[in-house]
Amino acid sequence: MSQISDSGTRSFQAKLSCFLVAGPGCKGLSAHQMSWPITWLAKLTHVSLHSITLRPAKTVKILNGKYNADEFTFRREMARGLVGFMVLLLLLSICEAASFYQPISDSHRSAALELFSPDHGSFNSLEETYEALRTFDILGIEKKPNVITAACHLISNAVGSSSSTTKELFYALKANNIAKCKINDKAFQGILTRLNAAVNDASSLLDFYYSVGGLVLIKSSNADVHLTNADEIFHSVKAFSQSDGRWRYSSKNPESSAFAAGIALETLAGVVSLASSELDQSLVSTLNNDISKLFDSIEKYDDGALYFDDKLVDGHDHQGPLATTSSVVRGLNAFAALPGNKTLGLANFFLGIGVPGDAKDLFNQIDSLACLESNRQGFPLAFLMGSIPLIFSLPFTVISLTKKDSLQVKVNTVLGSNAPPLTVKLEGAFTSGSKDASLVESQELVFDAGTGLHNLNNLPKSIDVGSYTFVFEILLHEPEHEKVYVTGGQKKVPIFVSGLIKIENAEIVILDSDLGSIETQKKLDLAGQSDVSLSANHLQKLRVSFKLTTPCGLAFMPHQNFLGLVEKFFYLSGRYDIELTVGDVVMENSLFRAIGHIELDLPEPPEKASRPPPQPADPYSRYVPKAEITHIFRAPEKRPQKELSLAFMGLTFLPLLGFLFGLDLFQTLKLVGLLGVFLVFVGHRILSYLAATSAKLKSA
Repeated sequence: MSQISDSGTRSFQAKLSCFLVAGPGCKGLSAHQMSWPITWLAKLTHVSLHSITLRPAKTVKILNGKYNADEFTFRREMARGLVGFMVLLLLLSICEAASFYQPISDSHRSAALELFSPDHGSFNSLEETYEALRTFDILGIEKKPNVITAACHLISNAVGSSSSTTKELFYALKANNIAKCKINDKAFQGILTRLNAAVNDASSLLDFYYSVGGLVLIKSSNADVHLTNADEIFHSVKAFSQSDGRWRYSSKNPESSAFAAGIALETLAGVVSLASSELDQSLVSTLNNDISKLFDSIEKYDDGALYFDDKLVDGHDHQGPLATTSSVVRGLNAFAALPGNKTLGLANFFLGIGVPGDAKDLFNQIDSLACLESNRQGFPLAFLMGSIPLIFSLPFTVISLTKKDSLQVKVNTVLGSNAPPLTVKLEGAFTSGSKDASLVESQELVFDAGTGLHNLNNLPKSIDVGSYTFVFEILLHEPEHEKVYVTGGQKKVPIFVSGLIKIENAEIVILDSDLGSIETQKKLDLAGQSDVSLSANHLQKLRVSFKLTTPCGLAFMPHQNFLGLVEKFFYLSGRYDIELTVGDVVMENSLFRAIGHIELDLPEPPEKASRPPPQPADPYSRYVPKAEITHIFRAPEKRPQKELSLAFMGLTFLPLLGFLFGLDLFQTLKLVGLLGVFLVFVGHRILSYLAATSAKLKSA
């Protein structure tokens, strides 16, 4: 067996499964016992954490090769973050459970100022200019001078140019209706002439929309504008309607959409307002069936939010649910009435988006909510009854018994305006997941005019630490307000009541697995520091017991789960540190504490037991310094003595000297031949002798 140090890459934790058993105890208390075989592994649940953690101490004995971590391995750093993980679970549980929405707030105003900012002193288009001004106007944001200057510059250019399209004129008039730029009467007359001609020449839905809409805006400025052929124009627009309540953009385009339906309804409302004489009401009544069919296609989320969406056919000019729903709401609002039983669901859809990060989306959200807030009964459409939705919200859904928090409720319109006089009642409180009777009787919350909140300062004594579902009801004081506002009936809201949980009588015990007799028993100080030392083998059980008590003196039972895993220890004997984690989403004093260590003596692994997986390569290992390379050069070969080499070299040059001092060529060659034979014989003898001498020295 080999040993390795407890490095960060090899440390691991094994969560041992626990049995939480309510044992005998004093009144209002229960003993929580956790006992398990040493070879079992625990599992955390989404509701609470209640586990023992084992991790190797500074040395770990390794059986059958090196130890490596796998998917059931947890690094020590992860263990240190378990308390933070419990807080995250609390937040996620609250967010998932909450199904109510907050009205428009300062966050939307900040987003509007950031998204609708002139680019280099000017907006990109008149449409964007109008959307910025409209959003600022609804949210009550004071228009900055640079915004008005940029808007008026674009508006003046559009109304003064003969090449402006009907779309540009339409948005210029809409923007000017808010910016109040100075436009002379001559320019208005020119626009009026062009729009009248555009209405008569219109061949598509958008042509009618821009031209009719522009004439409506001119009429709103006290100009005498009428359509003498309103019936004919109404029929022309109505020709684009389809049997399913959707509308086409033109007779040449077979595709229909709910987005186009909103544009068509807004256009027809404009035709009705521009008619020189009272329009035939039978024409208006024909819209009943179209609108009814359109609402047959409305879609619904699980939380009751309602929205419209178009099927994506080829992706051309496709609008998402937000733009489509906004178009329908604007179209119905132009007729001054939205179905009273649908307004709250539509409001929930727009508010459920939160704060959009796109300028167009923010405009669609804010403008649609403004339409819902101004919703009223107008044109005599059979089933449309105007109703302004009231939004029910809670600033906080977590109430602390320790801090004696009060229950607070707020009721506003979708734009955050004050609601009419009303009463909020708490009709019931039920334990989450329980079908038992309500824990409280009907109680009226006290309204604080200063804060606009309805408060319940003292929770009923029957409410202890835990998760509940509170049922509220809104009652309007004036009977006539019931025809104007819609509350949506009773509201079910998840509430978490937290508090300090008392932990006492904690101990840790080693049990004999067969007989259940106690072999080792030690007390734990969970409020202070504990450092117990234990030893066990695979045939024994480890038990931790303690008592949990709520602030009201009742037993507190955290949730638990089990996962039996034997071989995931890989049969590694050694010393393990023990860390105890106790926590719950409503437990304010959740703890994560080291309580000591245990020496585990595990058996040899069976032949088919799973082996530790290979250690994953560290991606940063390529950047560490490499091992130093030591290069040993070959030793130089031994050569003859220097004198011997010079002597032979001198003899080699003797024939040359003879040639220089008078010998002819033949004489010189004869001398070289004799000298060469001599040098070969003598040189060979000398070199052989030196080699033999060197070999004798090496062997010695």
